[in-house]
Amino acid sequence: MHLAYPAVLSALLFCTGLYGVLARRNAILVLMSVELMLNAVNLNLVAFDVWLSRTAEETLHSGQALTLFTIAIAAAEIGIGLAIVLAVHRNRGTADIDKLRDTAERHDPDGPDSDAPAAGRPDEAQKAEATA
Repeated sequence: MHLAYPAVLSALLFCTGLYGVLARRNAILVLMSVELMLNAVNLNLVAFDVWLSRTAEETLHSGQALTLFTIAIAAAEIGIGLAIVLAVHRNRGTADIDKLRDTAERHDPDGPDSDAPAAGRPDEAQKAEATA
């Protein structure tokens, strides 16, 4: 088999995964697209390893060893990624990436970190008296 067949298939898989990362808004679908991209890289590593081992009489199979490391890293990445997505979904009620952008902290110059309370805002003692 020629090297072009797995290389073209790998390029198609990688482009499909890249499109999924750029176009999707659901965090789980983005993680699936990243996995698709990593599998395309794995296919490329194994294909080039087989091709190079035929021409150089190499018996180390370093491409296959790198593929095993990539699979282990991908498994850890998807486990941590899904844990984060589930935690965010429990807190926010959605896994939509666009709706999660408001989770970033905004710097408020008149917030609780400033030295003087802002005019019109009650300080902590006045809040405590109002709720008591």
